[in-house]
Amino acid sequence: MTDDADLEEPPAIAALHHLTGPSRGRTSWLSLGQHDVILKPTGEFRIVGEPDGGPVSACRARFRRAGGTYLVEPCGGGTIWVNRAPAQEKQLSNRDMIEFGEDGPLSRFELIDERHPLHRPIPDIFKDALAYFRVSRRPVPRRALSALSQLAGELALRTTVLFRIMIVVAVLAIAVIAWQQSRLIRDLEETVAAGQQRLDAVAAALAVAREEALGPQDLTLLRQDVGRQFTAQVKRLEELEQRWQAGAHIVARSSSSVVFLQCAFGLRDQASGRLLRQVVDDEGKALIGPTGNPLLSLEGTGPVAERQIVGTGFFIAGSGLIATNRHVVFPWEKDAAAKAAAIVGLEAVMLKFIAYIPGEPDPLEVVPEAVSDDADIALLAVKGEAPAVPGLEIAETPPAVGEDVIAMGYPAGLRSMLAQSGVAFIKSLQETKEIGFWQISAQLAKAGYIKPLASRGIVAQMTPSALVFDAETTHGGSGGPVLDSHGRVIAIQSAILPEYGGSNLAVPASELRKLLTGKPVN
Repeated sequence: MTDDADLEEPPAIAALHHLTGPSRGRTSWLSLGQHDVILKPTGEFRIVGEPDGGPVSACRARFRRAGGTYLVEPCGGGTIWVNRAPAQEKQLSNRDMIEFGEDGPLSRFELIDERHPLHRPIPDIFKDALAYFRVSRRPVPRRALSALSQLAGELALRTTVLFRIMIVVAVLAIAVIAWQQSRLIRDLEETVAAGQQRLDAVAAALAVAREEALGPQDLTLLRQDVGRQFTAQVKRLEELEQRWQAGAHIVARSSSSVVFLQCAFGLRDQASGRLLRQVVDDEGKALIGPTGNPLLSLEGTGPVAERQIVGTGFFIAGSGLIATNRHVVFPWEKDAAAKAAAIVGLEAVMLKFIAYIPGEPDPLEVVPEAVSDDADIALLAVKGEAPAVPGLEIAETPPAVGEDVIAMGYPAGLRSMLAQSGVAFIKSLQETKEIGFWQISAQLAKAGYIKPLASRGIVAQMTPSALVFDAETTHGGSGGPVLDSHGRVIAIQSAILPEYGGSNLAVPASELRKLLTGKPVN
């Protein structure tokens, strides 16, 4: 007589796994011969090899070995069900479900043979592998390899199909998660790299665009070059003015109304509102990145990264407003640095905008009043009380092709005015080290060196949207007036055509009249 509690692993060829009742979770083993299933008064399940003289009514089923499996039949007048169907005598198949009477337990039959090997508990498999590793006298590397091989084989062959399926599913899930994580990491790295490249592009564009930032070496070169390039141009323009007395009169009368414009914009994070700044070390020295440009960061503690712009404007008679170009008021619209910054969530913001009137030592703070969406023109208003400047009249009719014109402005910006100031003034700047973008203009204004240049030419072509003229100018003259022989504004300088020497573009005064419509007159 054999009880399932007496042997831990009997030489069984079949097993009953109890799913319900007091014996739930236990396994009863069937070996060769005949077995009776009885139910104890406590409701526990018991298998006996031969009838033990107990009450026949306690017998629920009888198992007999037959044809490589078992036959099961009810005994003691009871009823059994196999796979939910009543059975009088039933040849069992692997994993059949047997219910032993109305109040009996529900058990799963498992056949153990070559096709259906015995499944071992997972903890036992790990214990055997660990015991082998501890006891074996082989070298540690071979011992570890053998233990792992044994563990893998046991898990693959001696565990349940469900467990193996779960392992495969888990491995696949881990593989999918790892693949997704690798993609996320790769995408994040690409995003970070792209953001860094764009930030480098912003730094490069800002570095290249700082044409008006003059360093000590630039001033030294200017001192050496004063008697040549810029001075020669100034003298030639002066000679032209002397040849035309009427032109000289117009220039003298109009100069006080033509102002020098200086502005700078920065880049601000749209989410946090922080400005892009230079990264500096503990000594306040700007750090340089691998591309040779200053390192920029929203967390930087150095100076704000500025894009500095110069231009020309002029007061309009009777309005107190200053006319200039749209691209001077909104310089970031066509700026490479601003376009690169917009991709990484940065927006351009004006940091400072001032105007210098010739002969006046202090600048005026100006703000946009009106900007055209159709032409490259804009109007600026002076913050506070407007100065007593006569302003320029606007011509009623467009000029004819071939008509004489005078272009006024500040071509070449600070460099041109420094060239006119002379060697002594440049030397004083070097000695005081006041060579910043804003400092140089302030010193020029105090010394009376801010005054516009004038050049003479003719109208080469006239259309409703553009005036082409050949009076000499360059960058910095944008926004300056183009005057007729009576000193009236017929156009506003907007662009140069370097590939076609001597040809420049201006916006006709008719567009300025449209923008002035409805503006208050001071």
